[in-house]
Amino acid sequence: MLEKFFKLKEHGTTVRTEILAGITTFFAMVYILMVNANMFADPFGDGSMPLGVSYGAIYIATAISAVVGTLLIGLLANLPLAQASGMGLNAFFVYTVCVGFGLTYANALVLVLFDGIIFIILTATGLRKKIFTAIPQTVRVAIPAGIGLFIAFLGLQNAKIVVPSTSTGVTLGSFNLLTEGSWATIMPMLVTVIAVLAIAIMSKRNVRGAVLWGILGGAVLYYLLGFTVPDFYANLGITMSSPFEAFKAFGTEAFGKVFTEGFNFSAYADAHGTANLVLIIITTALAFCMVDMFDTLGTLYGACARGNMLTKEGEVPNMDRAMLADAIATTTGAVCGTSTVTTFVESSSGVAEGGRTGLTSISTAVLFFIAMFLSPVAQLVPSCATAAALIYVGVLMMACVKEIDWHSIDVAVPAFLTIAFMPFAYNISYGIAFGLISYVAIKLFTGKVREIKGGTWVITLLFLAMLFLTH
Repeated sequence: MLEKFFKLKEHGTTVRTEILAGITTFFAMVYILMVNANMFADPFGDGSMPLGVSYGAIYIATAISAVVGTLLIGLLANLPLAQASGMGLNAFFVYTVCVGFGLTYANALVLVLFDGIIFIILTATGLRKKIFTAIPQTVRVAIPAGIGLFIAFLGLQNAKIVVPSTSTGVTLGSFNLLTEGSWATIMPMLVTVIAVLAIAIMSKRNVRGAVLWGILGGAVLYYLLGFTVPDFYANLGITMSSPFEAFKAFGTEAFGKVFTEGFNFSAYADAHGTANLVLIIITTALAFCMVDMFDTLGTLYGACARGNMLTKEGEVPNMDRAMLADAIATTTGAVCGTSTVTTFVESSSGVAEGGRTGLTSISTAVLFFIAMFLSPVAQLVPSCATAAALIYVGVLMMACVKEIDWHSIDVAVPAFLTIAFMPFAYNISYGIAFGLISYVAIKLFTGKVREIKGGTWVITLLFLAMLFLTH
């Protein structure tokens, strides 16, 4: 049955190889369950819960959407890839849309739902390719790098390695051991640094699941060093509960919030005006969709190229089905209560282990299902350990800069502004906006206006309206 459905022999693989590849992919990306839950529940590492949703609720929402998305891409597209709430997109959801713009958690889920629905329509009608080509190559290539810097910046802040400064905005956290009681502050920062280096070393040595082992190792080190901090364990405040408590929180705090509370934008409209609200909805949903689309397309091409799985025409096999799986998973994620679901670059680890069919994805999905019942254990992982994953993922996402022609000004400036504005302005959409605006301006005033596509004009004007009317 497996041979008939997945065509294992045709793809030169076996059941054993596929299952091992699926396990490898799971261990490479399971960190998202902990990182995503921590980002939503405690984005600033101070226990304030500004989104009003708990760790357990988001943990379950993330796991369910990962199971659905990974199953779909395996069954619909027969590709050895996995999906979950995307890094960068979750940061955009939390820090830009909720904290920055001031929309509620439920309001932001509506925009993710729009993203999923738009993605389904675009994929079904073929318009996806037209929008993809409307974004200039220089901006398109730079987006992952900008998101990578943004994610790394968040990780450094969560670890308190980078802290606020009244004179310079931000500065390095103090490592001065001579200050009384400083070790309690320095210890978590050292754990993050050591965990990042450990992940890098393990990755260099081709250790499977290096990110996960780095997180778990950082957590163990954190609790061991806790013996050196006065009253450390007395102040932890950790209470172990049944894994079904997380399911209960999921049902009351996250599941269906997009429908029961999400479409009530009255508070934002009263504070900022209806016109502002309309522009925020359009531009933010567009930003979600663009980042999701380019992230997924890049991952699909990269992973399939690594496994020599591209067609004779150099295209991803079953591309439209894979994109449809991504769109449905994003819609499911919005209903469950998490940010945009996308195909993970860590899927390449499973491909490298020999995964060639959807059976790899099915194996990964089964493990994500099992992980749903381990939320109390995952909650023991401190933010200084998950911060290491954020920083390292930022490293991985910087690889695209080598494709940018830095000696060509009309390429370098839009790419640089796209990358720089995301972390500096603390907003992913602003990076895309300034990348597009600079691209259009340079082409317009250097006599190359014909190189600007109609779709590029439309998207750029939308971003200009967002900047002038909403910020």
